[in-house]
Amino acid sequence: MSSYSVASTNFRRFWFGQTLSQFGARIGTLGLSVTAVELLDANTRQVGVLAAASTVCYLIIGLPAGAWVDRMLKRKTMMWAALIRSLTILVIPVLWLTGDLRIEVLYFVAVVVGVVTVFFDVAYQSYVPVLVPEDDIAAANARLEATAQVSTLGGPALAGLLMRIISAPVVMLVDAITYLASFLCLSMTKDDERKTAPAAGVKGHLLADIGEGLRFVRDQPVIRRLAASMGVSNFFATVVSTLVPVLVMRTIGFDSFMLGLIMTFGAAGGVVGALLAPKARQRFSAGTVMSCGLLMAAFFSVANPVAAVIGPHSKILAGAVLLLGEFGLVMGALLFNVTQVSLRQTLCPKNLLGRMNASIRFVVWGSMPLAALAAGWLGSAIGVVATLWIGVVGSVATVLPILTIDRVMASASGASEAQEPEAVR
Repeated sequence: MSSYSVASTNFRRFWFGQTLSQFGARIGTLGLSVTAVELLDANTRQVGVLAAASTVCYLIIGLPAGAWVDRMLKRKTMMWAALIRSLTILVIPVLWLTGDLRIEVLYFVAVVVGVVTVFFDVAYQSYVPVLVPEDDIAAANARLEATAQVSTLGGPALAGLLMRIISAPVVMLVDAITYLASFLCLSMTKDDERKTAPAAGVKGHLLADIGEGLRFVRDQPVIRRLAASMGVSNFFATVVSTLVPVLVMRTIGFDSFMLGLIMTFGAAGGVVGALLAPKARQRFSAGTVMSCGLLMAAFFSVANPVAAVIGPHSKILAGAVLLLGEFGLVMGALLFNVTQVSLRQTLCPKNLLGRMNASIRFVVWGSMPLAALAAGWLGSAIGVVATLWIGVVGSVATVLPILTIDRVMASASGASEAQEPEAVR
C-alpha cells in the first residue's frame, strides 16, 4: 500500500497536474464547439458528428485500453497521453493561421485527443488507489473533483472573453499549454507502483484479460448497477450537452462569452457537489446520495428547453435560467460521481482496476457518440428544443438501476460475514 497521503507534497503534485488537465479539457471542449459553430459555420448535424468524434474511441478501443493499462505503469501512461494531447491540439491554431482550418481537421483532432484521453482516464481512475492508502481514497477523489471544478470556474468565461478579442483557434493554445504542464507535474510525481502493482507489465492473452474485466463488472452486483445507471445517464446527458452550444448561440442568440459563463456556473455547482459528497456520505447511505444526485441533475436539466421558450421574451431571464440550471445540474452530477467512483475503487481488486474502469467506460462513454449523432439528427428533424425535452425525460430514468443498491450492498456484506466463520472452522 502506498505511503502517500492526501496531505503529502507528492499527492499535491499529482493533484495540481490533474487540475491543469481538467482545465485544458474544459477549454478544449468550448474551443472546439465555438470554432465549429462560429468560424466554420457548422450545421446541427456537423456539431453532432464533432461531439461523436470525441467519444467514439470508447467504443473502438475502450475495452483493450483497460487490459493494456493494467499491463503498463499508470503514471507513465498518463504522461504520454498528456504530451500527445498537447501536440495534437496545436494543429488547430497552426492551420487557422495558415488559412487551412476545416471541419474535417476538427474531427481529426477530436478523434486523436479522444483516443489518448481513453488511456489517460482509465489510468487516472486506476492510479488513485495506488497513490494513496485505502482510507484516503474517498478524500482524494473529493479533492481531485473539487479542484478540477475550481480550476474551471474562471476558465470557460475567460476563454469566451478571449474569443471575442482574438479567436477560438488561438485560445486552443491555452489548452495545449495546460496539457504540457500536466505532463511536467506527472513527471515529478513519485509512487511505488512497481512494488504495489505486480501485475503491471505482465503479459497475458489480451482477449482473456478483457473478458476478465467484463465478467467482473457483470458479476459484481453493485458495480453492475452503477454501470447501467451511468450508461443511461451519459446517453441523455450527451443528447443535451451536444445541443447546448446550438441552443445558446443560435436559438437564443447569445455569444461565446455567455456559453463560457454557463460552463463556469456549472463548474461552481460542481465544486459544491464535490465538497458536499464526502459529508453527505457520512450522514446518508451511498444509494441515497447517488440517487439524490441523479434526480437533482435531471430536475435542473429542464432549464435548457425552458430557457429556449423564455428567450424570445426576455434574454436576461433566459440567461439566468441557463446559469442556475447548469449550476444545479453539475452539482447533482458531482454528488453522484464522487460517490460512485470511490465505491468502485473500493470494491475492485487493484490488479483489475484498469480493466474494470475500461469496461465501465466502454458501456458509459460508448453510448456518447451514439447519443451525439442522435442529438444532431433529432435536432435537425424535430428541432433543438424538442430534442432537449427528450434528454430531460430520459435523464429521470437514470436513477432506476441504483434504487435498490443499498439493499444489494447489505446483502453482499451479510453473505461475506456469514461465510467467514465457516472458513475459520
